[in-house]
Amino acid sequence: MTATDRSIELVTTAAQAAADKLAHDIVAYDVSDVLSITDAFLLASAPNDRQVKSIVDEIEERLNKELGAKPVRREGDREARWVLLDYVDIVVHVQHSEERVFYALERLWKDCPELELPEDAKATRGKAAEHAKLQEAEEAAQPGGDWR
Repeated sequence: MTATDRSIELVTTAAQAAADKLAHDIVAYDVSDVLSITDAFLLASAPNDRQVKSIVDEIEERLNKELGAKPVRREGDREARWVLLDYVDIVVHVQHSEERVFYALERLWKDCPELELPEDAKATRGKAAEHAKLQEAEEAAQPGGDWR
């Protein structure tokens, strides 16, 4: 089995929405061969809770407005550390960067085929690592920062 046209349409739109809100490391996997509950997973992350929420809101709004899709389930809202949007055909995971590293969902799905994403979404690969390096450099430059 492979992801349906509808799943690919949802993933593509959601990935573009996430990229437009500056999500990091957007990737999508065709999980239809290993899971019967959904066709695809879309993963994205952000360096802070407010941005996680902003990305989730944009994905929801775009999928509803452009494709008439509403999630059947939404989890993780309150903390905005890991929000899951279940659209049946696809499941979207938007995680805080720390959760993304800790849970490493990519490791679980690395044997599944990656789905083609819009250029804007592909351009987000490696952004979390870049952000972490900038953050470290800024903290080290602060008075009383890293003394090494």
